[in-house]
Amino acid sequence: MPRIFISDKLETGGIDLLKASGLDIDNRPGLKDAALAEAMQSADGMIVRSGTKVTAQLLENPGKLRAIVRAGVGVDNIDVAAATRKGIVVMNTPGGNTISTAEQTITLMMALARHTAAADASMRQNKWDRNKFVGAQLAGKTLGVVGLGRVGREVARRAVGLDMKVIGFDPFFSADFAGKMGIETVPDLPTLLPRVDILTVHTPLSPETTNLIGAAQIAMMKKGSRILNCARGGIINEQALADALVSGHLAGAAVDVYAQEPPPPDHPLLKAPNIVLTPHLGASTTEAQESVSLEAAQLLIDYLTKGAVQYAVNMAAVDRAELEEVKLYVDMARRLGLLHAQMAKGSIQRVQLTYRGEVARRSTKLITAAFAAGLLETHLAQNVNIVNAEMIARERGIDITEQSVPKKGDFSTLIQADVTTDKKTYTASGTLFGNQYLRLVRLGPHHLDAHMDGVMLIFTHRDVPGLIGFIGTIFGKHNVNIAQMNVGRQIPGGEAIAVLNLDSPPPEPALQEVRAHEKITSLSVVKLPPAGAMPPWFG
Repeated sequence: MPRIFISDKLETGGIDLLKASGLDIDNRPGLKDAALAEAMQSADGMIVRSGTKVTAQLLENPGKLRAIVRAGVGVDNIDVAAATRKGIVVMNTPGGNTISTAEQTITLMMALARHTAAADASMRQNKWDRNKFVGAQLAGKTLGVVGLGRVGREVARRAVGLDMKVIGFDPFFSADFAGKMGIETVPDLPTLLPRVDILTVHTPLSPETTNLIGAAQIAMMKKGSRILNCARGGIINEQALADALVSGHLAGAAVDVYAQEPPPPDHPLLKAPNIVLTPHLGASTTEAQESVSLEAAQLLIDYLTKGAVQYAVNMAAVDRAELEEVKLYVDMARRLGLLHAQMAKGSIQRVQLTYRGEVARRSTKLITAAFAAGLLETHLAQNVNIVNAEMIARERGIDITEQSVPKKGDFSTLIQADVTTDKKTYTASGTLFGNQYLRLVRLGPHHLDAHMDGVMLIFTHRDVPGLIGFIGTIFGKHNVNIAQMNVGRQIPGGEAIAVLNLDSPPPEPALQEVRAHEKITSLSVVKLPPAGAMPPWFG
């Protein structure tokens, strides 16, 4: 009988569910050091909260442990890479906190609009300042939602119920799907920000979203608008937020999360006017704690009794022998997904993958999952990998289809990805040269032969003499070395596309100089893994 070790306090609902399944339960929260290691080694599955640190050292000898479930979203306390190397599947419970966090956002929005916290403090000082706390009605106001994941969608749904107009920005969410929920989508932040009365963010914290809302973005918002953050500290620049409150550009803000928790005594938001502050209470409800308890228990039951996997943050559930046969195709597909993710204009609606030649005879299901992982992995809060990527795409209204053509074309093997957004359909194709070299052989209508790795500068331009030299001179001035160069064109002097592989990312001043050339029509910097670097979920 499989054994479950519960290393942190778990609500009774989850424990009862595990017992009812017939599994052997070892419920000993708070074990440390040798006792913790011994209990873990004796278990088939393990449930942790944030208290237990599952380190690489602890996993060096995992015993018979096959699965770890984090009762919560974040897995920072688990060394996922070490678990993957040991063949241990790691899962989390992304849905358990959704409703509570959405409700906290709505609560803070209402409290902010009606000056609830300040009025309460005034009353406790025996004051009766009705005229001082005249608030704003939410009905008829426009709410901007940045990030339409689980929490963002629930916030939007509740706001629609409050007769608010909801505008969403999420490049990885189908506009048609959003429209059915009463959400208008826009292609970018500069379009969203000037239109909203209240802004709320619901994205993961990543290098791309750190300081996503800074001084420049706040300046785009209407004077008297308001900002909410119940997602992750650091998405909104806290000093810029405090400055906008002091200057009066923003009428108010409500914050539940902070870049440093707890915030230091001299934190600028603690002294800012017109702000409601709470100590990271988004998931702090009895219902949320019970929900993640039940979800964690069910995940382990399904895995240990049926072999089913949901919400895996690594790829241990995928058959290793099968993956070994297609690993180069998996790597190529993921890189195509990463490339599309960084070049897509507008919200992604559907993807058509075409496999031609040798790759069409392989397990294309794994390859499709790898493309989906590349398309989504750097932009979402969930840990996206080959196990869960397609499911997450479906949840966001992105339709991914595939077709296989065993007959060879110009190449012995070819993967073509056609990504359709609300603006256009864009094509990128890759092939395998020899047994290890990945090449980008098509972008849009243009054929070329470019390396699919590292920093890539991709630009469309008119095919005129001297342009490449112009760019080389600028990059030389900024100490950026060009490692490879490839140009695709259809006719001399016509529209062309160029791919430059660079040794380092070009600084913004260099890009501004390049963009200024009258013959360049578009420019993107795409960052792909180094040559030979396999996906992190490969183990």
